[in-house]
Amino acid sequence: MSARMKSRLEVTGIYAVIAVMFIIIFYPLLWTFGLSLNEGTNLYSSSIIPKNLSFEHYIWLFTDPASNYVTWYKNTLIVAATVSIVATFFVALTAYSFSRYRFRGRKYGIYTFLILQMFPVLMGMVALYILLNTVGLLDSLLGLILIYLGGAIPMNAFLVKGYFDTIPKELDESARIDGAGHFSVLFKIMLPLAKPILAVVALFNFMTPFMDFLLPSIILRSEENFTLALGLFNFVNDQFSNNFTRFAAGSVLIAVPIATVYLLLQRWLISGLTSGATKG
Repeated sequence: MSARMKSRLEVTGIYAVIAVMFIIIFYPLLWTFGLSLNEGTNLYSSSIIPKNLSFEHYIWLFTDPASNYVTWYKNTLIVAATVSIVATFFVALTAYSFSRYRFRGRKYGIYTFLILQMFPVLMGMVALYILLNTVGLLDSLLGLILIYLGGAIPMNAFLVKGYFDTIPKELDESARIDGAGHFSVLFKIMLPLAKPILAVVALFNFMTPFMDFLLPSIILRSEENFTLALGLFNFVNDQFSNNFTRFAAGSVLIAVPIATVYLLLQRWLISGLTSGATKG
């Protein structure tokens, strides 16, 4: 077999793999979007995109008094935005401390971050429930936010620390010679250079409240405090209202804020996704 023929076969194989992966990823999304435009509550349709398109489910989500979708959306945005901003800030502070300073317990602290990532979240659900119930934060968005923040710091701090380690320390030393303090070095030198990895951390922490069902289902009890994942589950869980079309419409709209944040951060995301945790 000639080298030219071998090269063509390799390219064909690559495109075939890409096509298969594209179908696997894109088909469920297209099917969900088509289902959201289907009339009634029927789960099945003769085609992916219905012939008689209807936006009744989208209108119902935002106008019907029986729908709490707007409240769920607001709750999720509050939790997601708060967790994303606060977690990114504290992760940056923690990672900077472990990357640039030498103090007693530093090595054990890093090991603790690694160990905490090995245990599944399910192991701590009962303890978290008891803790929030003790301090009176059960069935509240504040309690949910605090749990998300506590879980975001260990893994992300280790990731960002790896990125900070790649930034030459000579920059810190030059700034201190010019009279810069610790916070000046952090906010004027380190954070601007670490925008790619911080963008990744912010995006991932913003996405979590939209996707997570297990933790809100344990902490939240009142329907007015539900997040989107928990609220939409009721559309298909209730014995007398298995409405998959409304569930599909609500699911499609979840992509709007996530896509918006992604577009705002995309200039830093590409390099940030491949950085961090390479040196430690």
